[in-house]
Amino acid sequence: MSQPITIFIDADACPVKNETYRVAERYGLHVYVVANSILNVPREPWIERVIVSDGFDAADDWIAERAGPTSIVITADVPLASRCVKAGASALSPTGKAFTESSVGMALATRNLMQELREAGAITGGPPPFSAKDRSAFLGALDRAVVRLRRAGA
Repeated sequence: MSQPITIFIDADACPVKNETYRVAERYGLHVYVVANSILNVPREPWIERVIVSDGFDAADDWIAERAGPTSIVITADVPLASRCVKAGASALSPTGKAFTESSVGMALATRNLMQELREAGAITGGPPPFSAKDRSAFLGALDRAVVRLRRAGA
């Protein structure tokens, strides 16, 4: 018997939790909402809130230890996405960008470069504001990821 598809949300700053719930409900998937603090989540049997310690990377570690080939991980955290992709999971950013084995290395390098530039004071702004276009791209990417896993037998 195949493993069920599960979704893990790196939830502390995730702007697409409600969109994820809608897609998960449509396909009958279990969602783990992982955070260091208590977050409100819908009271549904298929949504599970997981509160981890406030230790450095505790939520990332919890997700990475459980992610596998039938998992979809929602995160903006590039190092977490890298760990999950290496474990065979699908990883999506809240803007709908899929992290793959071929793209995650470049994403890590870009992240590290941007962090160095920020620390040096060369860059003072953050990412652009989250938009309706980002939300729409995410919904499409999540739907495609679920369909791909279902076709693969998950």
